[in-house]
Amino acid sequence: MFERPLLRFVRSDTKINFMRGRFAGLATSAVLSLISLALFFHPGLTLGLDFKGGIVVEAKTNGPADFAKIRAALAAHNVSTGGVQAFGGPDDVLIRLEADKNTDTNAVVDQVRHAVAEAQPGATVVRADAVGASVSAELFRNGMLALGLSLLMILGYIWFRFEWEFALSAVVTLVLDLTKTVGFLVLTHFEFDLVMVAAILTILGYSTNDKVVVYDRVRENLRKYRTMPLRELIDLSINETLNRTLGTSSTVFLAALPLALFGGATLSGFAWVMLFGIVVGTSSSIFIAAPLLLLLGEKRLRKDVRPPSA
Repeated sequence: MFERPLLRFVRSDTKINFMRGRFAGLATSAVLSLISLALFFHPGLTLGLDFKGGIVVEAKTNGPADFAKIRAALAAHNVSTGGVQAFGGPDDVLIRLEADKNTDTNAVVDQVRHAVAEAQPGATVVRADAVGASVSAELFRNGMLALGLSLLMILGYIWFRFEWEFALSAVVTLVLDLTKTVGFLVLTHFEFDLVMVAAILTILGYSTNDKVVVYDRVRENLRKYRTMPLRELIDLSINETLNRTLGTSSTVFLAALPLALFGGATLSGFAWVMLFGIVVGTSSSIFIAAPLLLLLGEKRLRKDVRPPSA
């Protein structure tokens, strides 16, 4: 009997000189992150209900939605909207309403229901959510705190497991990944809400795991090849883990792709951000985290190499 060959993305004897393009990778990442920061300040993120506050009403029409009629009907009922847009199918309508602590949510939703039914007979309201301004501010603060604490915990974990050069390289890379994800959110106009915070935290966790795989191999090779220059050693470590990196990334990517394509309005934004984060996190492990490790530890890591313990 013949053994079936294992599926490989690259050959086992691959010797790609990744560090040759380290400066181009770092420069490209820095430029993209600066552009993303500029987009964050203008035009800024599209805040969702969780962070902006207000009322969101989802309606389903009998046939394709006529947004001009719906807007006119809402105006006739003196309903001030923050936006009327399509989502999901052609018969799905998302209506955003501004609200404060004095707003009677039930009364406003009833007005919307009557207006939509007048504009398109047979239309129904399928969901209505409201979040107050004080609650939304607290949710935003807690979301940012969760992101900050996750970065600190990652820094502490990698520092404890490896060396400070590894930890600093990983956290700087994760911050760059985070800024690019913010730029992606601005460009795509996906709502930034608690679901997106969960997506970003998931991306950070996945990206950290990807970097730890490479770092583990670097540490092993530091003890195995005690005279090899760090640049060559990092290239060797990346090539040795490349099949695993690409295999894991492809598996997660293919798992999230159906959610992005068929998950509907609730899951598609989360899934698209995940797909973007998988691509960014995988590439940054090779082209950002590894070059930063080379820059920070080129002298110290080679000098501090210890022989493997018995």
